[in-house]
Amino acid sequence: MEHTTLTLDTADGPMHAYRAAPDGTRRLPALLVLQEAFGVNHHIKNVCQRLAEHGYVALAPELFHRTGHGVELGYTDMSQVMPHFSRLTNDGIAMDVAAGLAALRADPHVDESRIGVIGFCVGGFATFLAAERTDAAAFVAFYGGGILRPRPGIALEPLIEHADQIHRPILLVFGGQDQSIPAEDVKAIGDRLASLGKAHTIVTLPEGGHGFA
Repeated sequence: MEHTTLTLDTADGPMHAYRAAPDGTRRLPALLVLQEAFGVNHHIKNVCQRLAEHGYVALAPELFHRTGHGVELGYTDMSQVMPHFSRLTNDGIAMDVAAGLAALRADPHVDESRIGVIGFCVGGFATFLAAERTDAAAFVAFYGGGILRPRPGIALEPLIEHADQIHRPILLVFGGQDQSIPAEDVKAIGDRLASLGKAHTIVTLPEGGHGFA
């Protein structure tokens, strides 16, 4: 397996991205992996490695690059998370996603027609945003908060009003015990996508809490 850290150019400066890929030179499908609120940490790198084991080129951009490079945060102290998380914006994420997708399309080991996006937590939100603003082939969003309604102290803006801009299939995965995304919000998201005729699937794991994956 190959794994390395790339540096991608954005209008807001350089952004590091972790890349994992199977050995070999053949063109493969790829996934842009969008981080949780804790940075491109050991878990996200492990996700990339596991995807590579299944035959994908996986690339995880550091969405916190505007507030620091190599940011890896613990799962228990949100006071360390908020200085980075609260600075994220919809347009900033869209810029980073575009840079990540461009890097995958330029990768000689990637089949340009088979690039998807997968994200967790804030990365799930970012995946829904990517579905609205990019032409990647497919999208998988795990427990993306803030899709339906704004959150205090967070600059990210809800996405549901622009769901008509989604043109590729999207899978949304939620936890039935996730107190931050109640069942009525999941239903509202599903109802909106259904009313627009969008290709989507919603899966709720009854015993799953936020971050269950």
